[in-house]
Order: sequence, then C-alpha cells, then structure tokens
Amino acid sequence: MTASNSATGGIYIGLGANLPSMIGTPRETLEATLEHLAGKGVNILAQSPWYASEPVPASDQPWFINGVAELATELDPGSLMALLHSIEASLGRIRRERWEARVVDVDLLDYRGNVDAGPSPILPHPRMTERGFVLFPLRDIAPDWRDPVSRQGIDALIETLAPGGAIKKAD
Repeated sequence: MTASNSATGGIYIGLGANLPSMIGTPRETLEATLEHLAGKGVNILAQSPWYASEPVPASDQPWFINGVAELATELDPGSLMALLHSIEASLGRIRRERWEARVVDVDLLDYRGNVDAGPSPILPHPRMTERGFVLFPLRDIAPDWRDPVSRQGIDALIETLAPGGAIKKAD
C-alpha cells in the first residue's frame, strides 16, 4: 500500500518521556513536542490522555509519561520521521543506548495503514502491538484502529498483552 499525498489523518505517533528536559517535566516536554509539530505545519487531529507507565523492559528508571496523537500532514513517512527526530534533538534527546531513560521519545506508530519493512521507518512500528503504553492511549483516540499486519482490532491486541508493564492514567 502506498501513502497518498493528501493531508488526511490516520497517522499516529507515540510520545514518551521519563526525565525532565530544558522545558520542564516529562509531561511539559511532551506537550511542547506537540506544539513544535504544530509549528512545523503538522495538524494535531486528536491527542490521548497522558498515561504513567513502568519502563519496558523493567528497570529502576522513573516511570514514563506516555500518550498518542493522530496527525495530518503532507509529509511522507521518511520526512515525518526526520522531523520527529529533529524535534527530539531540539528538546535535548541524545541517543546513547536502547531503552535508556530519556527526556523525549517520539515514535511513528502507523502511517495510514502502510506496511513497510524499512529500512526506515518500519511501518507499522514493529513493537507497538506489544506495548500497553501505546495501545491504551491509542484506543482512547482510535477505538476502531486495526493492526495493518495482523488485522486484529485494538481490544483484541490489548487482551493479548503480556503481564507486567503497569500503566495508569496520569493525573
């Protein structure tokens, strides 16, 4: 499937942070991330509530604040991914090792149902269906979403989540 060039929705990003940044708390940093996107001409169509979640894999890191947003843009997946990485860097993200604590993390989860093995971006995000911190906020804004690979609905995916990875709505 190929993406259209229209600025319709159906593009989902996951946002997470568990360290303060130059902006402030993780939640303030994530809100600033969405403001940066809007400032670059990306329309934020929907935003989930914020969730607090245990680090995955389990560690002694602080809990994360996570959310999902639906976007509309004319950017293709590669250009959008480059913009997301640019915003992360501008907010102080330095990539050192996988699954480390971070001031901001933005993942391209799904781009209008496209399936692409990469090299980058891999679509849909290869681990999104295994993560409660993605699926619960995604369900809040897209309850009818289906995994483009398995065609399973979001409720079925949530039912198959492995134990652990506690998650709750943030205050």
